[in-house]
Amino acid sequence: MLSFPNPSRSFDATRNCVCFWGYDKSIEVSFYLDLCALQKLSHGDSELEADCLEAFDIASNQIHKVADKIHKKRGGSVYTHTLTEDDF
Repeated sequence: MLSFPNPSRSFDATRNCVCFWGYDKSIEVSFYLDLCALQKLSHGDSELEADCLEAFDIASNQIHKVADKIHKKRGGSVYTHTLTEDDF
């Protein structure tokens, strides 16, 4: 199971996503949460950085569960994942 001991997340306007990290034992796993997925979770349509980060924080437990599921589904050998609307 992935762990998410570091609550850091950032908004990447170039990729239109929120970036966050988890750990598979001692290996860092990068995640990119697509803006459309975040909007689906928050039932909003804001593209403002502050709104996106707040929406991420509110839904972080659900996001982390999906991130763990996706990482396991891909065999745990891929260490960068993009989470899309279809994942939720």
